[in-house]
Amino acid sequence: MPDLSRYQHPRFARAYDRMSRQAEATTGELRARLSAGLSGRVLEIGAGNGLSFRHYPPGVREVLAVEPDDVLRAAAERAAATAPVPVRVVPGHAGALPAETGAFDAAVTSLVLCSVPDLAAALAELRRVLKPGGELRFFEHARSDRPGRVLLQRLVTPVWSLMAGGCHLDRDPVTAIGAAGLTVEEHDRFAHRPLPGSPTLTHVLGRARKAA
Repeated sequence: MPDLSRYQHPRFARAYDRMSRQAEATTGELRARLSAGLSGRVLEIGAGNGLSFRHYPPGVREVLAVEPDDVLRAAAERAAATAPVPVRVVPGHAGALPAETGAFDAAVTSLVLCSVPDLAAALAELRRVLKPGGELRFFEHARSDRPGRVLLQRLVTPVWSLMAGGCHLDRDPVTAIGAAGLTVEEHDRFAHRPLPGSPTLTHVLGRARKAA
């Protein structure tokens, strides 16, 4: 098993597990959009507590779900037991995925690219494991397209990151995905408030593809 000590945030993980379940009434629709139409073998990084598993369509033959945090991985294993498709949950991190090169028809990221220590390395790994022509689906926190809000995100991110398991609000995942050699085919940038009283944050949902 890889050394995952740097990825352990037990206090945040327990809070995230509780809040994400409460937020599923609004966020679940976005998770369903994220996985709609997928098929074949799928790799999901930063699977968290496994809330995305219930949304995978029947065309998916297998999901390999990689999660570094011990608390969240245990929750994901419980979710995998009742998923509508076969899901195998494994320990690992995005910078060195425990997966074969070119083995997956699709990869999924859900609210994880904001928190990986090395975004370029994570995306290089995702590109590596995808088959030629394979698809990346992403639902992520994102930098705003409004200059004033970008400044606020940059000011808030250092403190936010300490409280939220390393999350960076000011990253631009769409640009980073393109820089990693994947072609962004579509993306939708929008404000989303997962729970009443929680901050309204910029999110992006889209798809990209590895060249055939």
